[in-house]
Amino acid sequence: MDELRIGTLGAARITPSALVRPARQVPEAAVVAVAARDPQRARKFAAKHGIPTVHESYDALLADPAVDAVYNPLPNGLHCEWTLKALDAGKHVLCEKPFTANAAEAERVAAAAEETGLVVMEAFHYRYHPLAQRMKDVVDSGKIGPIRHIETWMCIPLPLPRDIRYRYDLAGGATMDVGAYAIHTLRLLAGAEPTVTSARARLASPEVDRWMTADLGFADGRVGRMTCALWSRTLLKIAVRVTGDDGELRVFNPTGPQFFHRLTVRTKGGVTKEQLGRKPTYTYQLEAFAAAVLRGAPILTPPADSVANMRVIDDVYRHAGLPIRGEPTRR
Repeated sequence: MDELRIGTLGAARITPSALVRPARQVPEAAVVAVAARDPQRARKFAAKHGIPTVHESYDALLADPAVDAVYNPLPNGLHCEWTLKALDAGKHVLCEKPFTANAAEAERVAAAAEETGLVVMEAFHYRYHPLAQRMKDVVDSGKIGPIRHIETWMCIPLPLPRDIRYRYDLAGGATMDVGAYAIHTLRLLAGAEPTVTSARARLASPEVDRWMTADLGFADGRVGRMTCALWSRTLLKIAVRVTGDDGELRVFNPTGPQFFHRLTVRTKGGVTKEQLGRKPTYTYQLEAFAAAVLRGAPILTPPADSVANMRVIDDVYRHAGLPIRGEPTRR
């Protein structure tokens, strides 16, 4: 192959920015098919975005030999099922975060990816922007000294109680959505896996968090905290702060740096500020996915990393006194 032909499962709101528009900028990728629960919606989506083939069902899309890979932006609770079906059909998968509803499901997908040898990549798009690597390089360089504390925030205003992100049966909740980013970024900068020591939630409805904060610890004594929200008094805060013995790293908007971002390093020697370009994170991500499938290039968000992230998410829910997603509620 010299072009990766991608079909999208569903016509989710994220699909144009995460897949369709980036594909126009990535010569090695093309969006060739779409399927949705409502075929009429799929047809409208295809007409609007110039997608040549509409399938009447997800299964029909997976059976299409003209589709090499699928993009899975379905509700969280469906990620595992349809990623497994895609792998069984011989398709590579770019799966939206969170990878699955819980760690046990993530382990199943990781095992299937290993068995099939197909590319499965979790869509933590921010990780493919140079800003993410620059954050990690600053921390790893020792410039701010031994690290003592890492804190991440991902708080956005989404006061839409009927949105699928507030539905427990679809594995919703703030920690599953924006919290997945906050936890992933914290793990990235720590370069190690944390233990959850405490967590507190504020609920939108029984078992569904609209706000969560969690304290974490590491084997070497470092500590961390993540705070996330879909609706809280903190309307908008997307940031990172890493404190070391000799200085501090702060990053504003690590998740959507194409809109605006700033990386600031403070040490005894002074303050430096950086910006690392406005190319969309999603374009970087699609380039990486295509390179992995077409040329065997390594990916930064493989299934093993996804399993580790889901384990932390599960532990956050346990410490907050809430069931992990995908389990029966207590009602």
